Amino acid sequence: MHRGGPLRGNATRGTTVAFGSYGLKAVTPGLITARQIESARRTITRTMQRTGKYWIRIFPDHPMTAKGAEVGMGKGKGTVDHYVAKVRPGRVMFEIEGVTEAEARNAFRLAGHKFGVKTKFILKHTE
Repeated sequence: MHRGGPLRGNATRGTTVAFGSYGLKAVTPGLITARQIESARRTITRTMQRTGKYWIRIFPDHPMTAKGAEVGMGKGKGTVDHYVAKVRPGRVMFEIEGVTEAEARNAFRLAGHKFGVKTKFILKHTE
């Protein structure tokens, strides 16, 4: 699959909190790797102390290739190295319900540090 150009514009789908009460929304565009998503998921689960429920609203479906070290130019495209999710501004990445707002804010604050994009905390009724 081609990498594609820079991510332009805002997200048109997945911009509101649909399942939970609180959401973590991307403010800047970027690529989120599967490892970053898993790391954030673990952080959220640990912070909530396995209470409440959470939803992951992004999926890393875009393969990124890489060539090995000390490989010369040419000879085609490299093998698939990892997968990423392309995230535009406005996209809700995670949702939580069943915890207090303070717990949700803390969980999303810690999870937000795992991504290469800026994020913000949103409520269901004020998108």
